[in-house]
Amino acid sequence: MLTGIQIAVIGGDARQLEIIRKLTDLDAKLSLIGFEQLDHAFTGAVKEKIDEVEFSNKDVIILPVPGTGSDGQIETIFSNEKVYLRKEMLNETPPHCTIYSGISNSYLDGITKQANRRLVQLFERDDVAIYNSIPTVEGTIMMAIQHTDTTIHGSTIAVLGLGRVGMSVARTFQALGANVKVGARKSEHIARITEMGLTPFYLSDLDNEVKDVDICINTIPYLIVTASVISKMPVHTLIIDLASKPGGTDFRYAEKRGVKALLAPGLPGIVAPKTAGKILANVLSQLIKEDVKK
Repeated sequence: MLTGIQIAVIGGDARQLEIIRKLTDLDAKLSLIGFEQLDHAFTGAVKEKIDEVEFSNKDVIILPVPGTGSDGQIETIFSNEKVYLRKEMLNETPPHCTIYSGISNSYLDGITKQANRRLVQLFERDDVAIYNSIPTVEGTIMMAIQHTDTTIHGSTIAVLGLGRVGMSVARTFQALGANVKVGARKSEHIARITEMGLTPFYLSDLDNEVKDVDICINTIPYLIVTASVISKMPVHTLIIDLASKPGGTDFRYAEKRGVKALLAPGLPGIVAPKTAGKILANVLSQLIKEDVKK
C-alpha cells in the first residue's frame, strides 16, 4: 500500500488514467494537474492547477511518457491550459522527492540536476521497453496496412536498429510473411539477426539496402534516413519512424520526393492506451513501494 504518499501527476494522455487508477487503489493521495476536462473522478485524487499545487509535501512527481518539451511545457490532452514544469517547483519539493518520466531531454535533465532531485526514466528500463514494444508493433502493423495498397505478406521490409522495439518489429513482420532485413551497427547484432533467420546488413550500407524496400521502419533516435537514403528508395516506399521526436528521418526531403513518411512515436498510447497504461502503472507502483521502504 502507498497510504500517506503524496503524488503529483502532471499531464499526459489516456495512459495516465491507468496510473491514476492503480495509485489511488493503493491509497496514495494524488494531485492531478492538467486534467480539468476529465469527467471521471478518482477517490483520493484532486484536480488542481499547477500554480495551486503545494509541492513542498510531494513525495513523487509523475510526468507523461514524453516528459517535457524543451521549454518545460507538458502535453495535456485533458486540459486546454498550458502547463509548464519549472525548476522553482522542484526546488520546493522535499529532498527525497523523485520525478518519474518516460523519457527525458536536456531541459528536464537540467532542472532536476539543478534542484538535486532524482529523475527516473521508465523507458530506460528493459522491462518497460520490452512490454511496451507489444502495442508498438501492433500499431506499426496498423499503419502499414492503412498506408499501403499491398499485403505485408511478400513485402520487402527494412527495420533499422535491433533494440528492444526493433527486435519485436522484425520478428512480427517476419511472422506475417514479409521479407525482413535488419540494419545494425554492431557485429553482435548482425549475428543475432542472422540467428533469427532474418537478412542482416550494416547500416553503413543503408543507401544500397533501401533500393528494393516497400516499407522502411526506423527505431533509431537520430537522423539516419537521410535525403541521400530516401533518394535511393522506390517512390512507393512507406517510411514509419518509431523513434522519439523529432525522429530519424529527413521528413522535408521525403515530402519533396513524394515518399510517404510518418512519424509515429507514442503508438502504444494511441492504439492501446489501457494496456500501455497498465504496463507503466505496474512498474511505477512497484518502484514507489521500493522507495518507501528505503
